[in-house]
Amino acid sequence: MLHSATGFDGAFTAPHRAAALAGRDILRAGGTAMEAMVAAAATIAVTYPHMNGIGGDGFWLIHRPGEAVTGISACGQAAGLATPEWYAGHGFETAMPTRGALAALTVPGTIGGWERALSLVADEKRLPLEDLLSSAIHYAENGIAVTGNQAACTAEKLDGLRDVPGFAETFLLDGASPKAGDRLCQKPLGATLRKLVAEGLSSYYTGDLARTHAAFLEETGSPLRLQDFAAYEARIIDPLHVETSHGRLMNMIPPTQGIASLMILALFDRLGIAEGEGFDHLHGLIESTKQAFIQRNEGLGDPDFMAEPAQAWLAEDRLDALAAKIDMKAALPWPYEPAEGDTIWMGAADRFGNVVSFIQSVYWEFGSGLTCPETGVFFQNRGAGFSLSPRPNQLAPGKRPFHTLNPALAHLKDGRVMAYGTMGGEGQPQTQAAVFSRHVQFGQDLQAAITAPRWLLGRTWGEETTTLKLEDRFDPALVAALKEAGHDVEMLPAYSDAAGHAGAVVLHENGLMEAAADPRADGLALVD
Repeated sequence: MLHSATGFDGAFTAPHRAAALAGRDILRAGGTAMEAMVAAAATIAVTYPHMNGIGGDGFWLIHRPGEAVTGISACGQAAGLATPEWYAGHGFETAMPTRGALAALTVPGTIGGWERALSLVADEKRLPLEDLLSSAIHYAENGIAVTGNQAACTAEKLDGLRDVPGFAETFLLDGASPKAGDRLCQKPLGATLRKLVAEGLSSYYTGDLARTHAAFLEETGSPLRLQDFAAYEARIIDPLHVETSHGRLMNMIPPTQGIASLMILALFDRLGIAEGEGFDHLHGLIESTKQAFIQRNEGLGDPDFMAEPAQAWLAEDRLDALAAKIDMKAALPWPYEPAEGDTIWMGAADRFGNVVSFIQSVYWEFGSGLTCPETGVFFQNRGAGFSLSPRPNQLAPGKRPFHTLNPALAHLKDGRVMAYGTMGGEGQPQTQAAVFSRHVQFGQDLQAAITAPRWLLGRTWGEETTTLKLEDRFDPALVAALKEAGHDVEMLPAYSDAAGHAGAVVLHENGLMEAAADPRADGLALVD
């Protein structure tokens, strides 16, 4: 029987073992969960580069004892030159480019988020930045063992990436995709991390690194300029929240889809499902997902441009009305516009009572692919999520694009604090709902809840269909019942990447910590 890891001195979970170890080492050294997360974020940027990097964005939810939950939106804005007219002049009138320099149009925000998170740690207690980045520097300079996940991803996406400036010399070996177990060194990235140690994290936006990146981006055709980097600032925000029968659930504000994750669980809570793993559990969550995604697709975008605040969508009467639309016997027909995304989620808890839910992404695998040879940094293609037609997410200078990213955190009524999340684009809210409902509502062990078979409505990770996908470990009778109710079912292999790489950390009132990691990834859950 599966059981989560438990202990009292610190907990960390990550989808790559090196990142989990880096975070655990900082916790053992007396660091906070925020410092441990920066160490892990830097390490996983090196060791899992197909999923994330320091050329992408990040989001944080941070629980501190006696304080309101703090959110950090480290989401970069679009370049000052980035307008629909500018892109039309470059041959893109109906859809944004997805690879190359033209796809690198938003400022990478994650480093600014690291700096904001560290500012929450008292100066006299803060560990040196050199300590936090030492693991990442080691792996960049001495090499990583390429995972099977990275090897397969690089080979699958190579046709769209091999000719993008800087990509081949950084991520290929002798012109070919690396194989699992190959050593991949990223010495320019190691030098970049050393420069951040020497000059401070803000130098990424105002120092030599910013000037180097701005010159490279302009030379290759990106609209990003030095003034765009200088204008960026990670923001401290109040997270979205909703009250359920199990406690207060929190998630990130727009332009992320955190609102959808909260809506799904709030709607499902209203259905009164008493038992897990049966038809009512899966069908109820899937139909709740549809209602949440309809609202998300119609109105979500940069919060400065939305018709109303997203928190208004969580009003009790509006959720009641949406829940009433759910037919517990039949599936709502489901055409919609899917989105892709590649991401990592990590969670941490420390002996001081801090709990962190963190997510970092470059959008598609390897982002835009555009890689600066001098610094080893590749740039996200998050701007591919903009629309070129009038809607809340229409491209405009300084605007922030739609994000699938959404770290989750809950204050449960029994006193527990739970941080949970996953990668997986469209699947993120769905996997969050699966893990939360199994563990909190139906009492499954935390590790069992993450390992259990999952589903995905729509596509992610390059899937071309918008069916209801089920891992093939589900009871055949349950699969048949879902088909009978009208769900367009497609089967996935067991432990499929398409089902996401989830994780969770739980802090109990007595100081006990639990952590769980996903067997679908290459990670670890560590508790001292």
